[in-house]
Amino acid sequence: MSDTPANPNANAPEGADQNAAPSLTVLAQYTKDLSFENPRAPAVYQSNSTPKIDVNVDVQGRALNDNQYEVELSVAARANRENGDSMFVVEATYAGVFEILNVPREQLEMVMMVECPRLLFPFMRQIVADATRNGNFPPLMLEPIDFMGIYVANAQRREQQAAGQA
Repeated sequence: MSDTPANPNANAPEGADQNAAPSLTVLAQYTKDLSFENPRAPAVYQSNSTPKIDVNVDVQGRALNDNQYEVELSVAARANRENGDSMFVVEATYAGVFEILNVPREQLEMVMMVECPRLLFPFMRQIVADATRNGNFPPLMLEPIDFMGIYVANAQRREQQAAGQA
């Protein structure tokens, strides 16, 4: 009797080399959508008030073929004055096409939702900073994002929703 399963890579995606190390390759990366709104210009520049900035982040992924996946990192940042007046809104989606090899199926979603956006984030951060600077505001430098924390929270929420429906 052996402790080794009969087929240790039974859960590996088709075409995966069962003895090779996991691999993540960026095949392409690109700005998919970018919008900057400055609705109160030029009056917004007459005030020195410090805005309240809200940032929302979303990650989406989809399979393109057996081993290639598109992952989109979306950011929406809104700066509002204390009275609620909008100073600026920047919305951007930065995406990449990734080749993911030799990763077990049960870990594939985690790689797509954590590792891929982690590689895209520095480029998204620069895009948002440039957009706000080009709108005559100080560059908005996004803080590092805990993609693993977001992934775990979303997975827990899905489990709770599934348990509530059962």
